[in-house]
Amino acid sequence: MKIGAPKEVEAGEARVAMTPDSAAQLQKLGYECAVESGAGEAAGFSDAAYKAAGVQIYKTAASLWKGCDVIAKVRPPNETELGRLTAEKTLISFFYPGSNEALMELAKDKGASVIAMDMVPRISRAQKMDALSSMANIAGYRAVIEAGNNFGRFFTGQVTAAGKVPPAKVLVVGAGVAGLAAIGTSTSLGAITYAFDVRPEVAEQIESMGAEFVFLEFSDDELPDGAETGGYAPPQSPEFQAKQLEKFREIAPDMDIVITTALIPNRPAPVLWTKDMVAAMKPGSVIVDLAAERGGNCELTVKDERIVTDNGVVIIGYTDFPSRMAAQSSTLYSTNIRHMMADLTPEKDGQIVHNMEDDVIRGATITHKGEITFPPPPPKVAAIAAQKREKPKELTPEEKRAAEVAAFKAQTKSQVTLLAIGAALILGVGLIPGMPASFMQHFIVFVLSVFVGFQVIWNVAHSLHTPLMAVTNAISSIIILGALIQIGSSSVLITILAALGIFMAAVNIFGGFLVTRRMLAMFQKS
Repeated sequence: MKIGAPKEVEAGEARVAMTPDSAAQLQKLGYECAVESGAGEAAGFSDAAYKAAGVQIYKTAASLWKGCDVIAKVRPPNETELGRLTAEKTLISFFYPGSNEALMELAKDKGASVIAMDMVPRISRAQKMDALSSMANIAGYRAVIEAGNNFGRFFTGQVTAAGKVPPAKVLVVGAGVAGLAAIGTSTSLGAITYAFDVRPEVAEQIESMGAEFVFLEFSDDELPDGAETGGYAPPQSPEFQAKQLEKFREIAPDMDIVITTALIPNRPAPVLWTKDMVAAMKPGSVIVDLAAERGGNCELTVKDERIVTDNGVVIIGYTDFPSRMAAQSSTLYSTNIRHMMADLTPEKDGQIVHNMEDDVIRGATITHKGEITFPPPPPKVAAIAAQKREKPKELTPEEKRAAEVAAFKAQTKSQVTLLAIGAALILGVGLIPGMPASFMQHFIVFVLSVFVGFQVIWNVAHSLHTPLMAVTNAISSIIILGALIQIGSSSVLITILAALGIFMAAVNIFGGFLVTRRMLAMFQKS
């Protein structure tokens, strides 16, 4: 079978669904590869590069559609392109079936199999085929670059002979793939980055990337769980939305750059940044709206345009961020296509096996054998929702006091029992006939040293310990106790050795704690 990539017909689209590298991998699966002449030019892939990779070049789109069994595209097909499908052909592209019902009906009438790359289920096994995440990653990165291009100052703070430059403050709304990419880019450029998301479980991810999570005052029961909705932010209650907008109004005057990424496929984008928030921002501030394709998260966004408000705020509503980095986007998207073809070709013999029992293939297939298969059933492997943590029961003062008394009694009983057993054992050793008095003196000192050393180590906070340090401190404590007893000896040599023993053991103990303290400080923010 032959897989081909036509030139994208939508104006301004520079991506291509097959690169010379991905073609080489597809050929290992047993396929012949083809592209329309000039399909990769805008992304930096010449026809000569394709020929060198063993790819056949078709002069026209019509001849490519006719000569290939599998068509790989980026943008959804138009009616003309769908008219070229037959029952024997398979189309793989973005499709957005929820908003393209007429095109889906046309594909069904043609009897073709259509795989929508935007419908790949969000499960672990399908991450290598998740084209939405690949493109969102690029969009998040590019959004920060576009913001910097329109922002009149540095991202990072500087102290120069000409004066002090404060760092830019960046707010990223939404911590999905695009949001995390924007956070990473912003922090790497030196900006003070804040991030917000309705899913509380992403707070650790945000903070691990050097940004500050913007919290709302809500109880755990009121916060939604994104894992229950396939990783997307679920709908919010009116109370939550009001609290969210209130928080944004509070921080809007301090923000230099705002990047909004709240977009769920086949749904209108929620309005998160209102007119009054834009009016409260400083002149020269920048808003990049990655949800412009669905109406925008900013109330003033104009799709595919850059506008400047009356108070000097720049609002960017471009919808082609991945296409603005066509070489990188094409490389990632063609890799997603290649992985999809690998799943469709289990025998690596160049023949498609459209297994509708496979979660990934079934989820991404929207038409097959003359039938519409959208929407798909939920995958057998569902996302695991975050477990609700039960709050510990608050004890009354009387209950706390009773618990403390019970713990003290138990500890006292344990210690008295151990002391009684120890005393009985020492007494038993002393009653052994013929036992010299000098042995008993040293034996009692040894037992007391072990006991005191154990108590010293046992009562030290665990956060200041490694297992190795705990052992060495226990040994050093015993050495100090023994040396203290011997330091009053009548022998000068024994006194000197005892003093050296005390000194070196003390250095070991205090030095160990000092090193541990410095190690712990490495993991704390200054």
